[in-house]
Amino acid sequence: MTEEIYKADSCRYDNGMKYRRCGRSGVMLPEVSLGFWHNFGAIDPLQRSRDIMRYAFDHGVTHFDLANNYGPPYGSAEETFGKLMKDDFLPYRDEMFISTKAGYDMWPGPYGNWGSRKYLMASLDQSLKRMNLNYVDLFYSHRYDPETPLEETLQAMVDIVKRGKALYLGISRWPLEATRFAIDYLAARDTPLLIYQGRLNMLDRAPIDEGIIDLCNESGVGFISFSPLAQGLLTNRYLNGIPEDSRMSKEKFLKKSMLTEELLDQLRQWNTEAQSSRMTLAEKALKWILDTRGVTSVLIGASSVAQLQTNLGVIEKQESTHS
Repeated sequence: MTEEIYKADSCRYDNGMKYRRCGRSGVMLPEVSLGFWHNFGAIDPLQRSRDIMRYAFDHGVTHFDLANNYGPPYGSAEETFGKLMKDDFLPYRDEMFISTKAGYDMWPGPYGNWGSRKYLMASLDQSLKRMNLNYVDLFYSHRYDPETPLEETLQAMVDIVKRGKALYLGISRWPLEATRFAIDYLAARDTPLLIYQGRLNMLDRAPIDEGIIDLCNESGVGFISFSPLAQGLLTNRYLNGIPEDSRMSKEKFLKKSMLTEELLDQLRQWNTEAQSSRMTLAEKALKWILDTRGVTSVLIGASSVAQLQTNLGVIEKQESTHS
């Protein structure tokens, strides 16, 4: 039960958010989208998740990005989203662009992982139940499967659209030639690839170096960046060492060995540059991605409303630097 009935801010589309066309499609995505990878699992307070999602939507964030195994535990981020959808957001479903994915391990045995038709279709059915949805706006192949024929993975995705369970298709972290194959295969079946999701930040420029973003540009495919702050490295969190309560101190996703003197010097240099432009290091990092040609949106996580508010401030900085 919620304490009060949620009513979205009537000025939500006048609160500063900007929208970009996703490739050569009819879809406009917010420059900043909200990802549910961390902070929305069963171990996290539901009210905090509710406050973050409400704040995001009230400030023009219309795209919410999930996956079957987000949590922890697996599935619980979708369950959290489903509760919030049922309690707060059902009246606003048609204003929202909701994505989920399948590709990483989700349940035991040979049919709960990778890219088979059986796994993708079963996973999406499970996701829709958890999320209290009849369809998702966007369904991703979460990773490239080197063993399953690409035709099987892609045809399953085509059929998912044909059956009305997703409106658009995406792929995440596929290599260049497989991406090229996917673009051609899906276009030939009237279900064009909408978007590519890849890790892109000032410390990891692989999608640029590998030609992924150029291919997306040439093919009319959007690009959305995840891990834009490199798990917190591109914030002021580690400028003076490793805080006791940080992810790096727990060796979770970030290893202490990563914070070399060379990296620390680079982070401090970028922080100085950011301050000279009246920005935080995080704002500079987000702005760098949004300034990259071909990027449609950047996915951020949030562990508090305050953190989300700070990161949404990059939109204002974008506008001021281009005016």
